[in-house]
Formats: sequence, C-alpha cells, structure tokens
Amino acid sequence: MKKFNPIRKVLDGLTAVSSSSSSSSSSCQPGNKELEITETLQSEHFQLCKTVRHGFPYQPSALAFDPVQKILAIGTQTGALRLFGRPGVECYCQHDSGAAVIQLQFLINEGALVSALTDDTLHLWNLRQKRPAVLHSLKFSRERITFCHLPFQSKWLYVGTERGNIHIVNVESFTLSGYVIMWNKAIELSSKSHPGPVVHISDNPMDEGKLLIGFESGIVVLWDLKSKKADYRYTYDEAIHSVAWHHEGKQFICSHSDGTLTIWNVRSPAKCIQTIVPHGKQIKDGKKPEPCKPILKVEYKTTRYGDPFIILSGGLSYDTVGRRPCLTVMHGKSTAVLEMDYPIVDFLTLCETPYPNDFQEPYAVVVLLEKDLVVIDLAQNGYPIFENPYPLSIHESPVTCCEYFADCPVDLIPALYSVGARQKRQGYSKKEWPISGGNWGVGTQSYPEIIITGHADGSIKFWDASAITLQVLYKLKTAKVFEKSRNKDDKPSTDIVDEDPYAIQMISWCPESRVLCVAGVSAHVIIYRFSKQEVTTEVVSMLEVRLLYEINDLESPDIEQVPTPSGGPNSQPIVFQSHPSTSSSSSDGIRDNVPCLRVKSTALKQSAGYQVELVIQLVWVSGEPPQQITSLAVNSAYGLVVFGNCNGIAIVDYIQKAVLLNLSTVELYGSNDPYQRQPRSPRKTRQPSGAGLSDINESTVASEDRCKSPTSVKIKGRRFSKAIVTDLAKMSRKLSLPTELKPELVPFLDVRDNSFSRSRSSSVTSIDKESREAISSLHFCETFTRKPDVSTSPCLWVGTTLGTVLVIVLNLPPGGEQRLLQPVIVSPSGTILRLKGAILRMSFLDTLGALIPPASESWREPNVPEDKDDKDRLKKRRPVSVSPSSSQEISENQYAVICSEKQAKVISLPSQNCIYKLNITETSFVLRGDIVSMSNSTCLACFCANGHIMTFSLPSLRPLLDVNYLPLTNMRIARTFCFTNNGQALYLVSPTEIQRITYSQETCENLQEMLGELFTPVETPEAPNRGFFKGLFGGGAQSLDREDLFGETASGKPSRSLAQHIPGPGGIEGVKGAASGVVGELARARWALDERGQKIGELEEKTTAMLASADSFSKHAHEMMLKYKDKKWYQF
Repeated sequence: MKKFNPIRKVLDGLTAVSSSSSSSSSSCQPGNKELEITETLQSEHFQLCKTVRHGFPYQPSALAFDPVQKILAIGTQTGALRLFGRPGVECYCQHDSGAAVIQLQFLINEGALVSALTDDTLHLWNLRQKRPAVLHSLKFSRERITFCHLPFQSKWLYVGTERGNIHIVNVESFTLSGYVIMWNKAIELSSKSHPGPVVHISDNPMDEGKLLIGFESGIVVLWDLKSKKADYRYTYDEAIHSVAWHHEGKQFICSHSDGTLTIWNVRSPAKCIQTIVPHGKQIKDGKKPEPCKPILKVEYKTTRYGDPFIILSGGLSYDTVGRRPCLTVMHGKSTAVLEMDYPIVDFLTLCETPYPNDFQEPYAVVVLLEKDLVVIDLAQNGYPIFENPYPLSIHESPVTCCEYFADCPVDLIPALYSVGARQKRQGYSKKEWPISGGNWGVGTQSYPEIIITGHADGSIKFWDASAITLQVLYKLKTAKVFEKSRNKDDKPSTDIVDEDPYAIQMISWCPESRVLCVAGVSAHVIIYRFSKQEVTTEVVSMLEVRLLYEINDLESPDIEQVPTPSGGPNSQPIVFQSHPSTSSSSSDGIRDNVPCLRVKSTALKQSAGYQVELVIQLVWVSGEPPQQITSLAVNSAYGLVVFGNCNGIAIVDYIQKAVLLNLSTVELYGSNDPYQRQPRSPRKTRQPSGAGLSDINESTVASEDRCKSPTSVKIKGRRFSKAIVTDLAKMSRKLSLPTELKPELVPFLDVRDNSFSRSRSSSVTSIDKESREAISSLHFCETFTRKPDVSTSPCLWVGTTLGTVLVIVLNLPPGGEQRLLQPVIVSPSGTILRLKGAILRMSFLDTLGALIPPASESWREPNVPEDKDDKDRLKKRRPVSVSPSSSQEISENQYAVICSEKQAKVISLPSQNCIYKLNITETSFVLRGDIVSMSNSTCLACFCANGHIMTFSLPSLRPLLDVNYLPLTNMRIARTFCFTNNGQALYLVSPTEIQRITYSQETCENLQEMLGELFTPVETPEAPNRGFFKGLFGGGAQSLDREDLFGETASGKPSRSLAQHIPGPGGIEGVKGAASGVVGELARARWALDERGQKIGELEEKTTAMLASADSFSKHAHEMMLKYKDKKWYQF
C-alpha cells in the first residue's frame, strides 16, 4: 500500500505575513478588531489518510472466492486488490510493484490470500486484520509464473511456469520445496517439441497423490506425486485453455482454442470419450467440426439429484459478428446462452461445498466483466441475475464532474431514497446476495453525506456516502428534456461537440431548498425543483441567451490592487438591459440566434424527484458557437441563477423566467477596466472540437479526458483541447502566460525544456489570442458591497481568470406576490479587488470568524393542489436567510475569504482592507480550493497541481497542514477533486473508482473502528461421508501426506537462485490475526486453539508412532532371544 510522505506540520505561531516571503503590503496588517477572533484549529487537528475506495475495480484481471468465508477478491492490471463481503463490507489494497495480478487463490477459511503477479512474484495476504497486509513474498527470477493451484486444506501451493515446469511452495514459510516436476519428465517421448506453458494444475478430487497438468499445446499429463512419474498422457491437436474435473475423479473436461470441449476418461488416454462444440454446427461422421472462437474457461459441476452443469465462456461461432460476449450454461439437454454487456474477464461457479470430492451443488455464477460484476442465479428458471448491492455503477456513463456535501439536512437522504426506489428495475432473483462474508464496522460518523456525480450521457446520480459507505439514491436523466437525433445524419448542425452533447460540466446544488442547477457541454443550463409528486409539463420553460464578446484580452497588469472608485451613498447604479433574444437564422446561412440543442415541444411527463423548472441555452452568434460555461451558481432565497464563460456573464431570474443581466466581462468593469484591450476580429469558421470530458477507455494521459470545446489550439503539432482551460478555469493562467509554463505542472504537454519563450513557439502566442478573461467563480451572499455601506444587502461576487473580483448588487422585490410581479434589479457596484491567478473560491466569515452560508429557503412541495390559495403558496416562499440582518451596525464586520490559483486573501468588510494575505504557491498553482467547516471552526483547504494538499486557518491563513499527496497525472483528478466539511475530500482515482480521503486527525483515529472486518470465525463444513461400501472397499478419497513428499528431508533443498523470499510488512501482527474488536479476539483465540490442537494432534501421532516402534522393537528382541536362547557361543 502507498505510504504517505511524513506530514510536514507547520509551527502554529508562524504568521501568514512571514510565510508569504514578505510580499504583504502594509494594507494587509491586522487591526485591533480582527485580532479578537480566536482560532481553535491547530496542526494537531489535521492528518491526511485514505479512507475508502468505491466503485468497480478498474481494468480487472483476476477473480477468487472463499466458499466458507463467502468473500470475493478481484485483482487488477494495476496491482490493486479489492475484497468484497456483505453489502457495506469492502476493502482496497495495493501491491507496491503495481504489476498486474494474474491469479488469486484463497486459503479457504484461513483468512489469507495468495496473489500471483506478472512480475513473477507471489504474495501472501493476511485478511485477519481490517487493513490486509502482505506477510510474505516470493520473487521468481529464472521462470515466469503462468498458473497456480492450492488444494483445499493444504499448505503446499503448486506453481506452473512458462517453461512448463511445476514448483511447489510452502505457504506457511513461503519457501520453495526441493520437489520439482520438470516438463521433459512429464511428457517424455509423447511429444517431439516443447509442450508450452502450464495452463492448468489440479489434483484428482479422489486421490490427492495424482496431479493433472495441462500444457498449452494440448497435452495433459496425470502425474503420480509419490512415484514421480506420469501415469497417463492425453493428447489433443488443439491448444488447451482450461481443464475441470468431475467430482468423482474418473473424468475431466478440457476447453480448446477451436471452440470444442473434450471429455476424457482418466484410464483411457488414447481418445477422448466425447467432443462437444457448444456453438458449432453438428459434426458429421469423421469430419472435424467447424472451428469456433476459443472457449477460454470451462467448469464442470455436479448435482446430487440432477444433471451436471457445464458452464463456459467464449466458444461462439465466427459468423456471429457483432454479437455480445456470452456465458453458456449447459444443463442436461438445455443450453442457455447469457449475453453480457462487456467482455468476460473470468467467472467462478459458487457451490454448496468447498470439498472437490463431493457433489458440488452449484447455486450461482459470479461473472467478472471488463466493466461490471454480474452474479447469476442457477437455481431459478431463466437464470435471473442478483441485484448488485455494491456501488459498482459509478462509471455506467463516464463521470464528468462530481460534488461532495457533508453534514446535509437529515431529511434529504430519505427523500432522495424514496423517489429513487421507484426507479428500481424488476426481474431480479428473489434470493439473498450470495457474497455475504465479513462484518460491518462500528460507525462513529453520524452526519449525512451526499456525493453527486455528473455523467457524459447527461445523467446525474445522487449517492448516500454516510459513514464511509456508498449507495446510489436517485438517478436523474437531464437529456430527457431535449429532442434526440435518431441517427448520426439527423444530428443538428448546431452541435458544438461531436459526441456526448448532454454531458454534465458543472453542478450547483442547494441542499436546504433542494434546488438543483446543472450546466452541460452544449452551453446549456437546467434548473430543477424537487417534488414527491408526478407531474406532466405541457410546455417546458425555455430562455435563450446571446453572450457576445467584442474585445480581445492582453496580458494581465502586474498591479495587484486596482483603484476602487469611491461610490458615495448618493451614487446612482447603472441598470443594464439584457440583449434581445429572438431565435432566427440570418439569410446568408450563417447560424445566428440558434441554440445547440432542441428542447422537446411535446408534453413532458416528469416522475417524482427532480423536475425541470427552466432550460437556459446560449445561442450561436454570427456563425460562432457559444462558449462552454466555466462557472455556475444558484440561490434559492433570491430565485436567481448565474453563469459565465469566456465571453461574459448572465444572471437569470428563474421565478419570473427572465434574463436580468447579460454582459461581456469587459462591460462589467465599466470605466474602471485596468486592461488595455484591442478590438477583435470575428471568427469566420468553426474550429473542430478537442477531446471529450471523460473516457472510460483511457489508455494514455493525453487522450483520457475528452473535454470537448469549440476552440482548440495546437502546441508543437499536437492537438490540445482548449477546454482544459475552460472546463474548470484551472489551467487558464498557465496557458495565457507561457513564460510561467512548467512541464511538471502540465504533464500532458510534450515539453523537453524548462524554459518556454515566446520566440521559440509562435503557436504559444496564439493561445494568448484565444485566451479571454473568463468567469471562474461566482458566489451569492448578503454582505457589504461598497466601503461606505452601513448595512448588508444581497449581492453577487464574481471572480475572473485574470484574478479580478467584481461585486454586483441585487435589488430584490419583497417576498410574496410582489416577487412574481416586480423585477429584480441588478447593477455592478464598482467594487473591484485583485489577486494573482484565476479566482477559484470566495466565502464569507462573520464577526466571530464563523462561516456565513449563502441565504436559502427551506424546501416546499412545488406541486401543491390547485384548490389552495396562491397567496398561501407564496407565503411559504419566504426566504430563510441565515445571513446577518439588514439592520446590522457597521461595528459588526464581515470577512471575505478569496482563494485564487496563486494566493489567498482575507478582506475586512465594509472597509475592504486586506488584513491577511498568503502566497500559497510560487512554482505550482491551486487546482481546487474550498472554505470548509471543521471541528466547529473554519479553514481553507487547497489541492495544488504539484500534488500538495494544504490547509490554512481562517482568518489568519496560518499553515496547518502540507502533505505531498498526489501529483497531478491527468485532468480527471483536477476536474473531480473536491473538499467538503468535517475534513472529508474525494476525487476520481480511475474512470470507475472514487477515492475518499480525510484530512481530519479525529477521523483518522476512528477509521479503524469504522472499517468492516473481512474475516469472521466460521466452522469448516464436515467432509463428505465416504459411505459403508466405499470405506470397506477403499473407493473413497485417497489422502496424501504431502509433508513426506515435499519436505526438505524427502525432496532435498531447492535451488537458491530460482526464487527469493521477501518478508512482508504484515509481520507478527499479521500472523496473530490482528483484527480489532471482539471478533478479532475471537479470531485470535480460534487461531491459537487451532494451532494448539494441531500441535497436540501432531504430538499424539508422534507418541503413538513411538509406542508402536517400541512395541515392535520389544517383539523383535524377544524373538531373537528365543532363537538364540539354547545355542552355545561357538554355534553362532
């Protein structure tokens, strides 16, 4: 598992002024009033650690199941190990090497697991502790591992290699035995050529002394372990993929590369007794069957009172082009072909008994697909699947964005669950989920947590993430509101993305009012209200907004503070009118005033849950497509939604369905614009899209994030999506200022030199021309808008990619009926603040330093019955404002906390004095910054592109935590990383998995208790009864003392150069089964009892043997004495 670098705790007394390299100006000195705030957060409150990983294991490669413990293990191509027990019991481990897992083998009911990797290492994992650890490793140096087999209740592991040899490993000491089965001795003269790698090893279910070895070329050998020679050799002229025994040990079945199955009698090696082609045409006499695709795996499972099951993957006919991957279940005369959504990686049949020599009684099949896990019920007609209780559907459509909310209203999760329960599919198996091992942890976190994921197909999923678990609550399909093109030719010419036009880019959610606002890649914004009642909307409300940009930006000036005009109390605000929006297309064919998507014109049936309130779309302007939205915010108390892009900003009243403000970024400044800007030439042609928002099939860093944008630029001949700039406005600063570009900060650029000058690449300068001042952050609040203000008022703070913060005043009409009739007046206040780098986050603290959340209304049912009076409904719409009251005296300060890509500032309001300033990073830039609540206090949490996670106290910006955690390797992490309250954070670690982390010391300490236990003490089922006649005539299972064969005394010492033993970090703690809690104590006691019982048993056997030996010696001595009793000495 990955170890963190030691946490660099920073001295609490270190002030933000000294840490910013003496760059603070005189205006950033705290005054007397500000010093009254007592900060309770200290360095010891912070510690960073991974908590849990959710989702489907990315790129799975191996599967194993413990039939007694009922635990499932999945290995991946990146060396990860995921273990699943009952729903809610999951565990993630990682091999340090990162090599792909070839095979997994449980030590059944022992709480241990052996993994084989492509770097030819074997690892023994101890599962008796909450965080499994490696006890031993064995590194093979001269041979490559291809197959492993560990018989039930045996400590000797058979390891097959690419050379065709078989080595034997003692899993207790993890050392090699001197006993080796060499390939040439196994096949002898039966083949003139090398038989190929070992693809199968298994012992005869009825005779442990007989080992069945399958070689890739088609040769199978039954090896006698005692006599060290082959009993039988079976030859078939097609390559073997897998072999399976009948439980009686008299027959076995092989699957081949030509789509055939061959069944062999153990004692008849000359010819197979039956050839089956499950998906081929009928075999004519003497002719070979028509070849099919290889059967990659076969299992042969018997039932006591019925026909055996033959279950296989692959083997389809070559003429079934385009057919989906299949699992075939042959039972008696019936053959069921079960189609899968993705290619099959592996499958396992779950049986009632762990003993291979008993009737297997299969009841389910676990099928591991490339992107899903399916469990099939074999006991029910039609083979229905079980409803999967694990959160493995995160990637059902690729994740394009996510948000994390901790400490939500308590009624929210039940409300979402109740509407989500109606979306459940039918037709699942009625039986309990068969993977039911382990025990839940003791949860100490009681607050509700919700994760929202946005997806490429326009869907949004709400997840219950409370107490380190994850469960899907509700799914919303935003694409339902739009007309869909039936084929590719029918696609509207106004599309600005080639695929995934409904992909979600941003989510703004108000948990208190349950108002949801989403922005998509086609420059569209949708506002939803939550309702528990179904409704049919006759006409979907729609607004079209024309955002136009007239001027090009130049470089940002070096000044940090722009002179702010002193707006007196009598100054009149200017009210801007929105641009007219009439959908039309100009006569010369240039697209103008048309949106990218078509909203449905027919009635829309909306089920309970989130229902469309308003659709807002940006339109084409004079043949130029609308730019993607870079920032979004909604406020339920004001009834407003605001969004911006690189052209400008728009504010919409979603109650009155009206555009209130539609300005370019330049117009926001008015006469106070600090930049010199040139008139721009209109773009005539549409440029091709770049890469898309996300791709589950990612293979390289450059191609794995498909953030589509209408503008793309070329750097050194490589196409590079400009949406990396606009998607979250994270990279814009770097791209617009090439002199600051560092190759380690932007790993997807092919940069071989640290310096990047304008003269070296003219294409870099073109980025300057493309880059505009985009809106990067928006925040509604009730605060002081100008210096002379004596009371707070509703306003909107706007942050841009050039580091400017502008304030827009909101003049709201009174509540009730007047809110529906009177217009909301919005006007820029003239207040301008400056920081280095693009603005990422803004928030506000009250006089005591507590976080002021934006004003919100409490949720109400929007679809109330018609017979109620309208006034009653409007009365309920009174906003529940948690902001300071408007009659607040000036003595009660507020503090604006602003975080940019480079620095953070705390500004006292209304004086607008910068009281604290911190340069967060000089060499890198901040990707995500959040102002969060923790331990009844507030702090600023930042994630930098160089991998550092940092926290700072508020308002003084003292450094509290700095950990080099995760270097930015792709844009997926940058796009999905988010902090939330109570020390929680998450990001998408792979296209299918969410990694949750905590930066709270308290959560780190409680994590051990919260984690579930994988191993629970379970009695091993009794061995099958041999029966009277089998016991009498010796027909039952033959046991083998493997110790006599494989121990050092019998087999000699192994080759020292073949494999190297490496002790694992699990150590003694692992050997003793160091699980915490009562179950751990029970496990340890059982382990000790087992060991003691085993030793007593061994001692008893040795004593009996010694008694027998002494008795035999006494008998022989007595016979000798009688024989020579009467003889003289000379007669001897």
